[in-house]
Amino acid sequence: MSETDGKALDEAYAYCAAQVQAQDRDRFLAALFAPQDKRKHLLALYAYNLDVARVREVVREPLPGEVRLAWWREVIEGEGRGDVSGHPIAAALLDTITRFRLPRPSLIAMADARIFDLYDDPMPTVGDLEGYAGETASALLQLSALILLPDVGRSGDLAGHGGVAIAMTGLMRAFPIHAARGQCYIPLDLLARHSVGREEAVSGTVTPGLLAALAELRETAARHLWEAREAARQTYAATSIAAPFLPLALVAGDLKALAKVRDPFRQPAGLSPFRRQFALWWAAQQAVRGRIWF
Repeated sequence: MSETDGKALDEAYAYCAAQVQAQDRDRFLAALFAPQDKRKHLLALYAYNLDVARVREVVREPLPGEVRLAWWREVIEGEGRGDVSGHPIAAALLDTITRFRLPRPSLIAMADARIFDLYDDPMPTVGDLEGYAGETASALLQLSALILLPDVGRSGDLAGHGGVAIAMTGLMRAFPIHAARGQCYIPLDLLARHSVGREEAVSGTVTPGLLAALAELRETAARHLWEAREAARQTYAATSIAAPFLPLALVAGDLKALAKVRDPFRQPAGLSPFRRQFALWWAAQQAVRGRIWF
């Protein structure tokens, strides 16, 4: 690699770090507890996750969003159009993929799963929601673990359940935004158990059934958090790969805050920025001592 290419790559990684710091504060702070030589690679992965997760926010129609996600698919497969060095996130991600031999199909699935975000189709079942979370948040955890410890073993359950807990909690925190634009991530089968229809779930009108459905979804997220905790106890490398899993320490507090919400259409909920930062720091200290941190 020439000096010029090396400088461009350094700038690409710096761009990724700035994007994550500005738009995904929890993961940025968690990455600071990773070994310094791995930190920029985690941030490149997180910047990619941000880019595909925010497609709905930067396009007006679904078709341009699908084109954007298809471009990412081609880039990861090695068939991207044009010189991806002009796209700092793509340049840093491809370098990270090569260095750590990250599984490209998992990264492609992360982009493909985001096609759902482009439309207002409801989430059919709890199983579908768990699958969506598995291809996005859980995959991100597993890929992060591979960067920190390439031969990591038995981390699948930790990443799987942990990602579902994080994703479900994040979707409930974002409920006011999603409902305002007609998106329904609360599964239809869960809504039906409480006699709530899809339109009612995004209507802006609070009903006892909707609150009960959200309560059940919180219980489901809490169950996955418990399963992740049990998996961490059985994973020999848990503390070695702790950094990307530190946000699990925020889930319980966010769920507690969500339980206090009486108008989910108008009340965003979650730990305050200060409490989030403190919780991540505390979790990192527990991980260093070989203790479960969430």
